[in-house]
Amino acid sequence: MNIDSDIFRIESNNALPSRGKILISGPFLRDAMFGRSVILLIDHTEDGTIGLVMNKQLPLFTNEIITEFENLADIPLYKGGPVATDTLFYLHTLNSIPGALPLGKGLFLNGDFEEIKRYILQGNEVNTRIRFFLGYSGWERNQLATEIKENTWIISEEKSEYLMGNNVRDMWRQALETLGSKYETWSHFPQEPSFN
Repeated sequence: MNIDSDIFRIESNNALPSRGKILISGPFLRDAMFGRSVILLIDHTEDGTIGLVMNKQLPLFTNEIITEFENLADIPLYKGGPVATDTLFYLHTLNSIPGALPLGKGLFLNGDFEEIKRYILQGNEVNTRIRFFLGYSGWERNQLATEIKENTWIISEEKSEYLMGNNVRDMWRQALETLGSKYETWSHFPQEPSFN
């Protein structure tokens, strides 16, 4: 019986990174920050790349760092990456926020924070509309291109409903599965093969 050894080889899907696309980490990336991560690209130019890790929730809530929110229901806080971890970023679907950066697919980054606070304090939906991050992920010139060639990342596109949904635990696996059967096989690969 012949076994197709290609099924065991992860390789780039040759898509190009750009604002609004996502990076899906390869199954062998064993890194506390980036292993099993899905990263939304905020910007990608010849000078470098910026993104937010979408599926790494922190063990504290936004309410703990924004005092006006302390009496509201818990608002999750995510680790956007290892750079500027003392800076708050917010991704949202509110197209009326002045100064927000449009990312495509109905997603926006930052903008007038007083308007964001007003929206939340008026009791509007937060869970699928706004996501808060501490820090961001960054790559210097050509760094991401090198990592993609090394098959560290696979590039894809996802709808805003998927990215802003609450199921961050399965986000990495689901992102791989949408790319087809070859990648779906890898979505079931154990994170720590030695524990299997």
